[in-house]
Amino acid sequence: MAHGIADLSLRPLAVAIGTQAPVLLHHFGSKEQLVVEILGRVRDRLRTIGRDAVSDQYRSGLGAVWAWASDPEHGPLMRLFFEVYGLALRRPDRYSDFLHHSVHDWLDEPLAAVDDISATLAIATVTGLLLDLLATKDRDRVDNAMQRFLILLRSHADHLTPTERNSVNAVDETITIEG
Repeated sequence: MAHGIADLSLRPLAVAIGTQAPVLLHHFGSKEQLVVEILGRVRDRLRTIGRDAVSDQYRSGLGAVWAWASDPEHGPLMRLFFEVYGLALRRPDRYSDFLHHSVHDWLDEPLAAVDDISATLAIATVTGLLLDLLATKDRDRVDNAMQRFLILLRSHADHLTPTERNSVNAVDETITIEG
């Protein structure tokens, strides 16, 4: 996390954690798979944080995920996430698991969203705001933007009847965006 993945070599990493590079290769197969595994565990932890928050207070999971991910203590890990995201877009063959799970796992766990479209907006908003926070360090503005988004997302969900919730996807599929 301190130096990023671009210049990461397994030998110094292995020495730093008290093992040997062949052991890491045996367990993970490659440097990329090691990083994907680490980020997968972070993603799983965030999903658990979201689920636990929802079980404590209905529809509070996305806020809990934001609080953890935007915590300055987790900044190095989030920078690693964005570095790997960029590398994965450039080299999807090396990071296909990362790309697949970075969105699909969150669609399976929509937290405050009521449908795939709302969940997609939530994924994009949290990702974009985290990137903004890391780039600008403007915590007040970015936190306020996240709070406003949570209000909008919850308001959208509160105004839908159960029948409307079930038909949202059908309606959204009929909307086309012209460009």
